[in-house]
Amino acid sequence: MVVVNPELLDQMLSDKPLLEKAYHTAASDPEVQELWNMANVMAVKRLKYNDHGPVHARIAAGASLMLYKLLVEHGVESTLVRDGVVDDLEYAWLVPLMGALLHDVGNSIHRDMHEKLGSLLARPIIDRVLGRVIDDERLRIRLRQEIMHSIHCTAYDVDCLTIEAGCVAVGDGLDMAEGRARVPYRLGGVNIHSISALSIRKVEIVEGDKTPIKILVHMTERAGIFQVDEVLMPKLRGTPLKEQVEIYAIVNGEPLKTYTPD
Repeated sequence: MVVVNPELLDQMLSDKPLLEKAYHTAASDPEVQELWNMANVMAVKRLKYNDHGPVHARIAAGASLMLYKLLVEHGVESTLVRDGVVDDLEYAWLVPLMGALLHDVGNSIHRDMHEKLGSLLARPIIDRVLGRVIDDERLRIRLRQEIMHSIHCTAYDVDCLTIEAGCVAVGDGLDMAEGRARVPYRLGGVNIHSISALSIRKVEIVEGDKTPIKILVHMTERAGIFQVDEVLMPKLRGTPLKEQVEIYAIVNGEPLKTYTPD
């Protein structure tokens, strides 16, 4: 049983030297650091929204990699391998990692269209990071486009076309515990967004009963269901993961609502 939190990323990187090097290269990049900082200047300080900076990036990356791990362990085929983008699964893992780390950098410009802006803003960063971990230039170009696709597809109105990018979209939505709702809400305001966000106590990722992945959303109040209905389900339905994930909303230990593949 895995709890979605900032420490999950360290666990996911512990046995993957390629990913660990890519993460530290990205996290130490001055442009990445300042884009994360400016994302929170725009989102938190100016728009009074919830966190979209480095802590959220770590949480989303850890969750995305955990989702991908369960899919791989259950024999779900990598879209990148299937389509000939990579010939080694090791490289496909870079998409959920880098996509999740950079998916919100567009907020450094504005909340409006931040996914689309972010995918373009991330391009030189992706090139720098991949240049440190992969020698093959053509492979780097292909992976860059897949990572940009994963950032673009975190938007609700865009169809996600790969398993790897789907992990980024769903992993983003899993950062909702203890007031960290992915539906933006005005900080300090009392409304369905803030009440729902503060109701989520813990999010866990486990192996599913009928699917590779089961997501358990633990909440203290029924209002927390708003986050599941407005964040997880719309994101999930727009990805290839929709047949691979079951979600359980749990209030004070009692199941409230279950979402399973049709």
